[in-house]
This record gives sequence, C-alpha cells and structure tokens, in this order.
Amino acid sequence: MLWFAKWLRLTLAWLDLCAFTLLMLLLARLPMALLSARYPSLFQAWCRCFVRALGVELRLHQHHKKPLPPQYILIANHPSALEDVGIPAFFPVRNLAKEEVRHWWFVGRIAEAAGTLFVKREEKEARQTALLNMIAAVKAGHSIALYPEGGCKGRRLWDKFLYGAFIVSIETQIPILPVFLYYEAQEAFEWGPNTTLIQKIWQIMRSPNHVAHYHVFDPLEASQFKDKDDYANQTYALYSGWQKRFLE
Repeated sequence: MLWFAKWLRLTLAWLDLCAFTLLMLLLARLPMALLSARYPSLFQAWCRCFVRALGVELRLHQHHKKPLPPQYILIANHPSALEDVGIPAFFPVRNLAKEEVRHWWFVGRIAEAAGTLFVKREEKEARQTALLNMIAAVKAGHSIALYPEGGCKGRRLWDKFLYGAFIVSIETQIPILPVFLYYEAQEAFEWGPNTTLIQKIWQIMRSPNHVAHYHVFDPLEASQFKDKDDYANQTYALYSGWQKRFLE
C-alpha cells in the first residue's frame, strides 16, 4: 500500500505540474509589460510544483540571526540542475542562468518570462553584458540569484569563486545572502558534463534519498571587505568551512 500511495501522490503531482505548465506557457505569450506584475510570483509557485513532482523534499535551515533584508544578492554552490527551481521555490529572486537554459523545452520560455537573466559563459563580452544586466536588475529593486563557481562544477566546491556577485554587491551596496546547499543522495542529484535534462529528472526521481538541505546564513555587506578579491576570497573560505561541516 505504501508504494501505491507514493505512486498516486507523484502521479497527481505530475498532472498538477502539467496543467500549471500549460497555464504558464499560455501566459508567457502575453506582452512583457503585462507579465512583470504577477508572473514572478506564479513562477515561484510553479517551481514549488516542479519540486513536488520530482518527489524532492526541500529543507530550509535558517542560521541567520536577524530577519533577511528586503533585497539581496543570493549566492549558492551549484552541484545540481535542481537549484534552478529549488532556489526560486524558496526565494523571490531573478536567476542568472546559462544561455542554454533559454532553449530548454518549456522550462526556457517560462524562465525567460519570469525575468531570468541569461549569460553565454564562454564569451567575455556576453559575461560583461550579464554583469551590467545584474547591476541594473538590482538597482531596479529586484533580488537576484547566481552561482559564483560559474556553473555546475560537481558535488564539491570548485577552486575559487568568480567576481560577478561581489562586483554587483560593491556597485549597488546590496548585501550578499549566502546559501550552502547539498543533497543527501549526492550522486543522483549531481549534474554531470554529458547529462541531459530528461536524464537528470529521471535520476532525481529514482534517487534512493530525496532530501535536499538549504542552509541560509547571515548576509554579507560589501563594506566589510577591502575589495572584490577580499570579498570573494573570504566568502569562499566560509563555503569551504560549511563544506567541511556538512559534507566531510
């Protein structure tokens, strides 16, 4: 009976997601001026719906001592593709995503309509344009989310953090909100170099453990650091400590 109840729950969740996705795609055909008011909040609800359909249990751990500021630049480590819906499921942010996401089946059109910022990581000029777009979005009052490793680098931290998030924080004086996340079944969730989106969805659904942990820590102010190097290096040191604490 337990397997039947689980199967029924997931079936209903996928039917719910399909109906919600159809609605989001239809709404995405409207002019952007009409979408900006309500679509982002619908996108957040759609992300939560997507997470449920995958059977993932997101657990939020609030380590911060005070309430979160009204606006922030969220950064996180990036071991899996799930963060693209997991982060906005919890936080009202505009994601920075690689350009390829724009062309992912239904996901790309919905993400674009929700105000996702895109970047061609391999092109220097495109990276500079994305940086200017992030600064503009923050100055317009939006919170944004990005991954300072520069993409999915595996289940452990990459060698360093790139400067983008720290430059945006310095330029706008909006704090960085650090989130350290990990999955108990790391191998099933990890995004590999030759993995397709459909393959990863199937692997996540078949995972022996569907629990994901999102640890939120105190915001970091640009005024605490000397420059972008100091900002990036000290933040990376914090993440290295959290990695040792939670994964080693």
